[in-house]
Amino acid sequence: MMKVGSMLASISIALTGCAVVGPASVRNDRFDYTAAIGDSWKQQTLLNIVKLRYMDQPVFLDVASVVAGYSLQTGVSVGGVFPSGGGADVGSVGGQAIYTERPTITYVPLTGEAFLRGLITPIDPKNIFFMLQSGYAADFVLGLTVESLNGLRNRSSAGGIIREADPEFVRALGLLRDVQAAGAFGMRVEEDKDKGRTAVVFFKRDDVSAETAEKAAEARRLLKLPADQTKFSLIYSPVKGLDNELAVNSRSMLQIMGAFASYMDVPEAHVKDGSATPGLQGPEHGTGVRIHSGTDKPADSFVAVRYRDHWYWIEQGDWQTKRALAAVMFFFTLTDTGPAEQLPLITIPAQ
Repeated sequence: MMKVGSMLASISIALTGCAVVGPASVRNDRFDYTAAIGDSWKQQTLLNIVKLRYMDQPVFLDVASVVAGYSLQTGVSVGGVFPSGGGADVGSVGGQAIYTERPTITYVPLTGEAFLRGLITPIDPKNIFFMLQSGYAADFVLGLTVESLNGLRNRSSAGGIIREADPEFVRALGLLRDVQAAGAFGMRVEEDKDKGRTAVVFFKRDDVSAETAEKAAEARRLLKLPADQTKFSLIYSPVKGLDNELAVNSRSMLQIMGAFASYMDVPEAHVKDGSATPGLQGPEHGTGVRIHSGTDKPADSFVAVRYRDHWYWIEQGDWQTKRALAAVMFFFTLTDTGPAEQLPLITIPAQ
């Protein structure tokens, strides 16, 4: 009887230790699902960028909800034969545990007028300069998100035709980065009773070095901004505005992705047969952004996708391209590309 009692106690303790699964699942599921959704978001963004070089339609599918349901059933069975006369006790003890996981993941395709409008509508210049205020480098953000500044044109890939940036545009962005790093360039939002909230760019003159002041003056000259003004209202326009305005011809999300795709390595055979548009790749063309391609899956990459029997990836150590991809994903959250309809109601049965 002592052996049977000991076995029963051991199994009961073991099953009791497995009984609480809810709190323990939070530690694992929260981070596992976050990592999985983040990786799939990167892959989806890169795949759609790749598809643009092949004149293929980008398709987006959003993860609307994740519900993880669990159930745990335990049981113990005891049996035995206990002879009345001096023989050995014969007994058996058994136990079982059934663990079930039923995750419910809901996907929502991003389609319709609201999504299309968000994809092709230029980004509000105010949001672009808010990123500068938050610490993003001026040359990086403006080089990615604008087609022109006061008429100075950025590098463009419209219609599959690559047009390089105006030298003055590249120089102006470099100057703005240096002035920004010196703390002499920034923005603020002012209230206007007639126009509402309007963003204002300004150049500081106090407590800056002579070198920084000269760079700020040269940036104003290149951007055709009057030297006697320190602040300029932001407007959306493809041409130069008034003397007190900085005209920003901002890009849409579709244009930003197309510009990103122009730095992609495309197999020569795909360019020759006309299935992919030609482009300029590599850091020798003024940027470190690059998407690699090859027939073999990369061993170590930040993100990799397969398309038309080839792999396309961003290297793990390429921080410039990783930063650009992260910015593209961030700008998606600043545009109205999400579904307007309510998410479906999910009922979870009690276990």
